[in-house]
Amino acid sequence: MNKAVFRFSSELNVFLKPTLRGQDYEYEFNGPQSVKHLIEAAGVPHTEVSSIWVNGNPVSFSYQVENLDQVEILPFSYYPSEVSQSQNEPLFILDNHLGKLASHLRMLGFDCLYKNSFQDDELAQTSQDDDRILLTRDHRLLMRSSVKQGYWLRSQDPRQQLKEVLLRYALFEKIKPFQRCMRCNQLLIPVSKVMILHRLLPLTIKYFDEFRICPDCTQVYWQGSHNSKMLSFIQEIIQGYQYSPLS
Repeated sequence: MNKAVFRFSSELNVFLKPTLRGQDYEYEFNGPQSVKHLIEAAGVPHTEVSSIWVNGNPVSFSYQVENLDQVEILPFSYYPSEVSQSQNEPLFILDNHLGKLASHLRMLGFDCLYKNSFQDDELAQTSQDDDRILLTRDHRLLMRSSVKQGYWLRSQDPRQQLKEVLLRYALFEKIKPFQRCMRCNQLLIPVSKVMILHRLLPLTIKYFDEFRICPDCTQVYWQGSHNSKMLSFIQEIIQGYQYSPLS
């Protein structure tokens, strides 16, 4: 029987059994085992791990743990100044319990695939094929080998979930409100008022002249009273951060 000492950073304690939190512990294992396998056996998805150090040296998930190894597992940061920012905006896919979060992210301009009929196999495969970040409350789903990028949402509240995602991926300065259809994720395009006149209510016809339409589901958007409510919501979300996409 081999033994190795594992030390998880405090941010990862949420995934561990209560008896293993906040302390080093000896991990007993038989034969050669990859460090990825042992980390996930403890309950921590590989997508939550930023780096692994063994005996003071960085290693990859494929490292084969040896007897008496000292293993330290570090998480991703949750502070915008410390999160690396990609040149490209991230693409997301959300599991079928996160419809409200999908709408929020789309409202802020982010590309989010969501269907309430998504199955786990489809989520994992699409995440891999389309290079999309999988957002979920199911940490076991993130342990699938096909999932390369993902995040386990700590909160069950959609507003708090939105803040988590914005922090995790440093997205506050990439917010571009009202660019996407909140129903189906497509980018909106301008549409002439005369082309949609038959779909508008009398007061909308009287007070509004600029409209956009989804080229997929044909949902029509304009800056009505709902728009003011959305702007207030966005301001609340970004409150406390210097950058404001509305300034």
